Amino acid sequence: MNWILLIIAGLFEVGFATCLGKARETSGTASTLWFVGFIISLTISMYLLYKATQTLPIGTAYAVWTGIGAVGSVLIGILVFKEPAGFWRLFFISTLICSIIGLKAVSSH
Repeated sequence: MNWILLIIAGLFEVGFATCLGKARETSGTASTLWFVGFIISLTISMYLLYKATQTLPIGTAYAVWTGIGAVGSVLIGILVFKEPAGFWRLFFISTLICSIIGLKAVSSH
């Protein structure tokens, strides 16, 4: 169950990074609403990370949470913000995904 909470926390990390990017792109009320989304996503992400670390090792949980956020943020950057998707960028994102899977595989929880 805590692995599921950790994955959801990582997805909310992607959410707060996306909201931050959208808040930067907009102005006025739209920017304020994206910032509110950022605060809500940040709060949920941190709470779920906290809950997951009550049974998972902190080092593994934090690395997986950060990895999900990093991979998701890069993919959102490519798909939503039209950032470049070159070979090396995708290669290193793939190695990060393999590392996240490896951490899950060797974790005793």
